[in-house]
Amino acid sequence: MNEKGMDLVEAIRREEEARFPMVKEDPWRLRFHLMPPVGWLNDPNGLCQADGIYHVFFQYAPFDPEGGTKVWGHYESADLLNWRYCGTPLVTDEPFDRDGVYSGCAWAQEDGISLFYTGNVKHRGDYDYILSGREAVVAAARSRDGIRFEKNPRPLLTQKDFPESYTLHVRDPKICRRDQVYYMVLGGRKKSGAGAALLYESQDLERWSLKRELETETPFGYMWECPDLFETGGGWFLSVSPQGLVRGKYESQNVYTAGWFSVKGDFRGNCRLEGFTEWDKGFDFYAPQTFRDESGRTILIGWAGLPDIRDEYENPTAQRGWQHALTVPRQISEKDGELLSFPVREIDLLRKDGRELTGRTQFAAPEAFDLEIDLEEGADFLSVSIAEGLTFRYNGRETELSFQRGGENAGFSGIGRGRGTRRALTSGLRSVRILADTSMVEIFLDRGRQVFTARYYPEGEGRTVRVSGSVRRMTCWDMDAMRVDYGGMDGTEI
Repeated sequence: MNEKGMDLVEAIRREEEARFPMVKEDPWRLRFHLMPPVGWLNDPNGLCQADGIYHVFFQYAPFDPEGGTKVWGHYESADLLNWRYCGTPLVTDEPFDRDGVYSGCAWAQEDGISLFYTGNVKHRGDYDYILSGREAVVAAARSRDGIRFEKNPRPLLTQKDFPESYTLHVRDPKICRRDQVYYMVLGGRKKSGAGAALLYESQDLERWSLKRELETETPFGYMWECPDLFETGGGWFLSVSPQGLVRGKYESQNVYTAGWFSVKGDFRGNCRLEGFTEWDKGFDFYAPQTFRDESGRTILIGWAGLPDIRDEYENPTAQRGWQHALTVPRQISEKDGELLSFPVREIDLLRKDGRELTGRTQFAAPEAFDLEIDLEEGADFLSVSIAEGLTFRYNGRETELSFQRGGENAGFSGIGRGRGTRRALTSGLRSVRILADTSMVEIFLDRGRQVFTARYYPEGEGRTVRVSGSVRRMTCWDMDAMRVDYGGMDGTEI
């Protein structure tokens, strides 16, 4: 890291130390989800496991909870439960990333970890920043210890390496490997107005050549962010976060969405992308990334947030010095061509004081709890309300997550802060798992066949939970907090 970078890291550290005490005392501070020490968090980046240690990097704007120039923050853990904050290994200290260290990935090898990211430059002037006024390069950094990273002095790919048919929006590198060859996917926006992904190949992670494009037969949104080409269950899949889809009653209900295609055929040659399926039907999910850990699991972590929602709903924690979080790690499994996503087994170790409940019931839950509900065979009704404002319903045909708004002109009031209703077509529902943190819920249907993620903001301690419907068995656990070491900021728990 150069002198400019070291000065910026020190300035970030001073900002964290000054503002962390306020964030630490916020009652909406999350207990078992990773969140920023201060400021803004968005895309998960550089997810990997190296020498038994899990690494979670993330886009981070420490000076402003509303965003701003992004650097990378870094957490590490040996068990996905006890974490250490490792600071900001990548900051804006080079001419090619002066306006942001944007999203990317990690590749772990025996001799260290390589990071690949988008270096962002925005020129000042009268530009549209689509066809003119910006530069986006693929840059890299390397570390032997997983903590201190040194950037390559030159980018790996620049605009001249991208096809002429693409705009200046090409970003978010993600690496995979097949038959001893490395492949990189980049998300792009074509001049035709269609989103697509670019596929590059390399023998050494340094010299890259364009292999092909990955796109749908007809345009599917105008930009594909955060592409992720991965293998699981014997099949290959492409995850993307498309922008510009038409919003519907059941599909693409958010301003932007995230989902996966099944790759039919060899992605290196003749293949087609089939059956886009959303990862999550809730209000707050975007830019997920997968990695394979040393036990062979495919694990996904998403950003529990969205860009460009200012006119629709809000997160009041921004007034308290921080905004956004990551989802719990989810294990991805394939079943009959579908991908299921369910909390990794380590999350179960945070459970305590479990109690079984039956029938139509009302009970007091703590601020963080894990509720599992098994339904009767053929059940066609379930209603779960939490904290007098969040309701999840199933009627045999569809599921619905809704927030009580408090009237037509309620604006950003109520525990949903502007969030209204999200729906999914669902039939034959047999089980529901609700992971409720202080200001976030993740609802998993049939062990991850569908998921709803949302932020919510109840007031006061404890949560009243009401359940009615054809319930066969129900168990609720209190949830302990994960442990996080923030070093000199004296933090011990999220």
